[in-house]
Amino acid sequence: ASCVQHRLVVRDASSLQIRQLYTCLDQIQYLEWSSDSLFILCAMYKRGIVQVWSLEQPDWHCKIDEGSAGLVASCWSPDGRHILNTTEFHLRITVWSLCTKSVSYIKYPKACQQGVAFTKDGRYMAVAERRDCKDFISIFVCSNWQLLRHFDTETQDLFGIEWAPNGCVLAAWDTCLEYKVLLYSLDGRLLSSYRAYEWPLGIKSIAWSPSSQFLAIGSFDEKVRILNHVTWKKITELDHPATIASKKTIVYKEVEKSPTVDTERLSFPPTRALASSLFSTQSKYEVSQVPVSLQYIKPVADRANPKVGVGMLAFSADNCFLATKNDNIPNAVWIWDIRKLKLSVVLEQLCTIQCFQWDPCQPRLAVCTGSSRVYLWSPAGCVVVQVPGEGDFQIVSLSWHSSGDSMLLLSKDNFCVCYLEREEV
Repeated sequence: ASCVQHRLVVRDASSLQIRQLYTCLDQIQYLEWSSDSLFILCAMYKRGIVQVWSLEQPDWHCKIDEGSAGLVASCWSPDGRHILNTTEFHLRITVWSLCTKSVSYIKYPKACQQGVAFTKDGRYMAVAERRDCKDFISIFVCSNWQLLRHFDTETQDLFGIEWAPNGCVLAAWDTCLEYKVLLYSLDGRLLSSYRAYEWPLGIKSIAWSPSSQFLAIGSFDEKVRILNHVTWKKITELDHPATIASKKTIVYKEVEKSPTVDTERLSFPPTRALASSLFSTQSKYEVSQVPVSLQYIKPVADRANPKVGVGMLAFSADNCFLATKNDNIPNAVWIWDIRKLKLSVVLEQLCTIQCFQWDPCQPRLAVCTGSSRVYLWSPAGCVVVQVPGEGDFQIVSLSWHSSGDSMLLLSKDNFCVCYLEREEV
């Protein structure tokens, strides 16, 4: 699904043929599929309105108006039949039921980066709250929205919460001014707390492994610390130095070259294909000889949100690899072998890393850098894919299909779908 101003366009994922076309009341600012792909939510925050459309019954639609309370966020519950709207100033979260048309309210939600988290099986929801200048967490049962547990947290300014994939442990972490990670059980017991150091800037990013065995914590000191699920103690620290010296690490460097053009084929005026090849450059990977010095940017110390520390973390679907990005070295992706807890590969790009994401079915990483190319890494090697098309298609974000057969590439104004051929077994 995609939106153009106030129109919602639904296309077939394999052929990109238009299946449905809906017209909303105002410009769409956010859209989200329900978990069963039968409904689409369209949020218009400026008007405080959410519209829901059905694919099975195109004539059916739903309109939710928050009125004077306003609207700043909207999302589906895991069952795909309830919508959670957060009102302005985070006064409350309103839970709307599409089946019974009933309404439930959750008071005092906290305005933080990640204040609502669902377990992977969709049974429970955790909400970060702020009452009387203290942080709390409430755990609700999603089937009837009854409160299961309510407890306070030992945080100065709770920044985010996230469930482990198995739904047994909830991680809560403090603001970057206070290095603290708290791990709670489903019944609200504090299992463990972790603090690496005290005074400098602390936590920048967090990621659970798919098996729930590891919790990776990216910090402002340019390190990743990995906790284990048995004792919740640190098992290793992963550094991100500007110089790669180990001979066991493979460094793939992106190089750009102008294509060679056969002078005998030149004609005037040149054909469109020949003209595009004349003025375009080709990119490929070369293996660099270690030691390799990466481009290091010294952060500006007297500004807020300095470009320093590990800001992006992601585990592969098979739990074998961890991809990281250190904001001091913006052009590099670090790929760690979790089985050996060693650095395996570094991808050195020509431009700043915008986004990376693992294939949901196999250890294959896709990277984009704001150029018209998408970069793919797997244990077999690296490849650069040039996106065909007229004009400058700058990829700023990407998203894998759940099957791993295709990938959605997004630029500022356009999108395209990249289809990958599955190898015959």
